[in-house]
Amino acid sequence: MTCPQLVYRERDGDQSFDTARAFCTIVDEFVQPMRADICNDRYALDHERDCEIYCAYTESGGEGE
Repeated sequence: MTCPQLVYRERDGDQSFDTARAFCTIVDEFVQPMRADICNDRYALDHERDCEIYCAYTESGGEGE
């Protein structure tokens, strides 16, 4: 299951992209493709176990890092 905090955006303000980019709503930033692999639970990765951003977010009760 994909991380519920991951969205794909085709724009950032006035800038638009040819392809949608992975955006983490926890840190309010675009993430690198390798980070998106974790977010999308690819290659036997699990965002609930392998993503330090998501783990810190859930441990804090969903109020940020």
